[in-house]
Formats: sequence, C-alpha cells, structure tokens
Amino acid sequence: MIIGVPKEIKNNENRVGLTPASAQEYVKRGHSVYVQSGAGEGSGFSNELYENAGAQILPSIEDVYGIAEMIVKVKEPIAPEYGLIKKDQLLFTYFHFAADETLTNAMIKSGAVCLAYETVEKADRSLPLLVPMSEVAGRMATQQGAKYLEKPSGGRGILLGGVPGVMPAKVLILGGGVVGTQAAHMAAGMGADVIIMDISLERMRYLDDVMPKNVHTMMSNEYNIRNLLPSIDLLIGGVLIPGAKAPHLVTRNMLPAMRPGSVIVDVAVDQGGCVETCKPTTHANPTFVVDGVVHYCVANMPGAVPYTSTIALNNATLPYGLQLAAKGWKQACQDNKDLALGLNVVKGDVVYRAVSDAFALPYVEVSKHLD
Repeated sequence: MIIGVPKEIKNNENRVGLTPASAQEYVKRGHSVYVQSGAGEGSGFSNELYENAGAQILPSIEDVYGIAEMIVKVKEPIAPEYGLIKKDQLLFTYFHFAADETLTNAMIKSGAVCLAYETVEKADRSLPLLVPMSEVAGRMATQQGAKYLEKPSGGRGILLGGVPGVMPAKVLILGGGVVGTQAAHMAAGMGADVIIMDISLERMRYLDDVMPKNVHTMMSNEYNIRNLLPSIDLLIGGVLIPGAKAPHLVTRNMLPAMRPGSVIVDVAVDQGGCVETCKPTTHANPTFVVDGVVHYCVANMPGAVPYTSTIALNNATLPYGLQLAAKGWKQACQDNKDLALGLNVVKGDVVYRAVSDAFALPYVEVSKHLD
C-alpha cells in the first residue's frame, strides 16, 4: 500500500503521523511511505531520518494526498485540505466528528473512508488509540492549570501545592477516566487538594484505592458540582462519551459561583467541551476570560509536547496501521472488530451512530460496507 504522511497545518500542531521508526516498519513489509518535506521537524525528526528509514520525501502536501492510498495523520483535516482528499482514500487520524459539523459534511462529500483513532474500541470498552493522548493531555491539564493560576497569567496568584502555613489549591476534576486519573496524579504530586467526580461507583472505588490521600472521590451530579464551585481554584474537564458530544456539566449560569482568577482547563474541548462556556483555543492564544474565570481550552494540547506525543501515539497506532496497510481497510475491519468501530464516515455514509445523532444525519450500518 502507498502510505502518505502530510505535514500537520492546524495552528501550532507539531506532531506528525509517523515517526521514522514507524515508517521503517511499513517499508520493511513492502509498503511505500511518502512523507511531506518538513512534516517531522516539529517533533524533532528530519527529512534525512525518514529517508534513512526507507521513506521518500515529497515537496508539497498536494503531492502527498495525490499519491497516497492511506493518509496517516494526527489531527482532523482542516478546510485547506478538504479539496485534496480523494474518493475512496483511507484517512487514519483523529476526527472528533461530533464536535464539527463542517468537517463531517466535508468528509461525507469527499467520498473518503474516515477511520477515527478516538473510536477504535476494544471489547472491554477501552479506547487504545485515544489513551496515549489522554495521558498526555491529563498531565498537561494540571501543568497548564498551575501556570494560569499564577497572577501574571491572569489567575488568583495561588501556588498549586501551597507551602507550610498556607493551604494548597483546591482542584476539581470532572471524569475519572484516563484524563482525570492522569490529571489527579499530577495535581496530587504537586500537593494540591484534589476531588475527582465520576458517575461510576466502581471507578471511584478503584480510584480511592490507588490514589494518594490528598485525592478524594465524589459522585458527579449537578448538586455536588454547584456546591463545590465556590471553593474550587482549578477545574479540569475530562469527561468522554466515545464519539459523541461531551455533556455540559458546568453550565453558563453556574460560572459566577467561581471566584475571579480561578481557572478552567477543559480537555473535553475536542468533543465540544463539558463546560458550556468552553470554545476551542490555540497554543498561540490559549485562554479567554468569562465572569473573571480563566478558560484554557486548547483543542490540541499534546501538540505542545510533540516529541513525547508523537512517539506515544505511534506506539499505539502502528499495529493497527500495519493491519490496514497489509489487508486493506475492508478486510482489516472485517478481521478486527476494534478497527471496525473506528469507521465513522465511509464513502459518503455516516456509519457511527453518535455522529449521525449529533447532526441528525442519516445513519447507515457499517456492515453495508463490510459485507
């Protein structure tokens, strides 16, 4: 198969779809890998490293899309790329369709096969291609929250862990999944007073067992959230419903309860955000203020640490990518049900229920394209 790796063009997105090590694995198996010149530089991978791995360098993004049967990316295509995508071309990347109607309609129109990292799902309901970036984003959420609590960054001027004689910051984390767990570990390690909310008693029992003593669990509901908000210094949103729009757990009318200079980091922004006042921001302009509360809602947080993120992502995606390249997307998805759940839009049809529900689009059973 012919694999194409374009340079990411989303604002401050420095990750790349394949590392040189991954490119070499495709080449070893007889596939051709074409990498856009400079695609890996943001992650610390030069053209020479890709060439040494057996990949070929192409000068432009148009060249890469033009030759590839499978495009391996990190982030969803944006408007300048829509016209480059070919009918029947396989795109293997993050999409987060339910949060972006324009993207969804563009991919339907393209006739491409869109296999989304974030909805590849194992039998135990885990999301193997979302986990590594959730781990990065969860840890970053605490780091960024601590930074924006500082006065020069617009915050209240609070040190997350406090000092002897001064109370630490109080951190509320919505969601006890991968993001929430990683954020809590970081916040606890920095000495904060941490509360994780979730709706699963089983998950909270697990977290209560594994977390240090400065992390507490609490049932997630509107009453509890409202009661806590006046005392919270940093709120981290880590709620995920696979493939679907995130629910608004903190609504607009709840925001005034938070103190001026407190901070919200909404990691769920890729799926629409679990804080109603959230809107996507960029690394170039990461924050905005509503009712005195600093909002950090960068939609590609792991892009700020591209070396770590790219390697972590490739560790997870490579085995699946190799299956797609060896068998073609249809046979690979027939053989591997985890991969089949990654199919969101196939040749003009929406085949993932949460995406069709988000925009009232016709839903087509994926089996139509796999039989």
